[in-house]
Amino acid sequence: MKYPYLAALLCPASLAVMAAPAVAETHSVSPGADVQEKLQEALILAEPGDEIVLEAGTYALTDGLSLDVDNVTVRGAGADKTILDFSGQQGSGEGLLVTSDNVVLRDFAVQDSRGDGIKSKGADNIVYYQLRVEWTGGPKETNGAYGVYPVESENVLVDSVRVTGASDAGIYVGQSRNIIVRNSHVDYNVAGIEIENSFNADVHDNLAEKNTGGILVFDLPNLPQQGGHNVRIFDNMLRDNNTPNFAPAGNIVASVPSGSAIMVMANRDVEIFDNRMEDHGTANVIIVGYQQPYDDANYQPLATNIRLADNSHGKAGYAPGFPGGDVLAGAMGGALPPIVWDGTGTGIASADPVPALTLGLSSPDQPITEAQPSLADLSGASAEMTVKPVVMPTAMEALVGQ
Repeated sequence: MKYPYLAALLCPASLAVMAAPAVAETHSVSPGADVQEKLQEALILAEPGDEIVLEAGTYALTDGLSLDVDNVTVRGAGADKTILDFSGQQGSGEGLLVTSDNVVLRDFAVQDSRGDGIKSKGADNIVYYQLRVEWTGGPKETNGAYGVYPVESENVLVDSVRVTGASDAGIYVGQSRNIIVRNSHVDYNVAGIEIENSFNADVHDNLAEKNTGGILVFDLPNLPQQGGHNVRIFDNMLRDNNTPNFAPAGNIVASVPSGSAIMVMANRDVEIFDNRMEDHGTANVIIVGYQQPYDDANYQPLATNIRLADNSHGKAGYAPGFPGGDVLAGAMGGALPPIVWDGTGTGIASADPVPALTLGLSSPDQPITEAQPSLADLSGASAEMTVKPVVMPTAMEALVGQ
């Protein structure tokens, strides 16, 4: 590069430093009377470089919170010690909304928000670290949709987060670029982790259990960013994702069959390797095209270049969660193979030593009653992994673990 010093000045980390005042300040907030006003005031008055410290305790909040200041850290005393309790929330919005760049959210919990737990929109270089989001009444249709919800962002790092009870996805990253979701635990959500309409994502070393579906990689029409691609799912533990689907009717995840470990829909260049999958009533891996009607001429509804290798497959396919699945399982000797493909799309390859089922559909929207199921030989296409790892800016990685 001709002017490397200029590139350094323009990198996101440098911009964060440039935006910071000479002396950053720490603002401490404690639970108690008027905590709604005190906490929101601290978020509004923060200057770039400041840290807002949430002391241990339960914060009884009556409305959502928002942050729109760049380069701010919000730090609690721990995900089990600092609890933002929204059970008395009057409005229907998210618990915390972030719309600024270079923000770190860490070491606190959000409970029982009426809408999403923590949402960030258009927030580049954002870190979610050691957080907990939970709906404490168990899986319910009336729970908020998303636990951790970054959207329309670049450089998203989600690390060591736990989400329980979301009526859509526990950790959802949508229409974003350069994403890592790791070391997190998702349970009793409809979808444990969902990467949707996003480019370049690594999802690894997570535990997804007791959701309806463990990890989803979807692409949908009629959104500003589509053509999801370059997603790697590896080194995850997925087990017993058999919770009945409790998503509100009409949500795209309402169609996810209970008993699904990993489901890929209408993406390309998705690599699934070195995962351990156990006890899924429908299948360990489902690969399909987009099935709903749409009027978006630019949308590509098929799955392309989906590669599997070196995954460990436990029991699967014994209770398929889609219409006609039980009949199909009966015809297959009592259970479906661990890998189920609708038969559409190209470049579907598996080096896993387990059988795969194709439904033999000619298009994703063809009725399943017209399926022509048979065992599929997916060994012909190359399952070599070629998608490059995601790398976060050094400054973001340095923040994790401090």
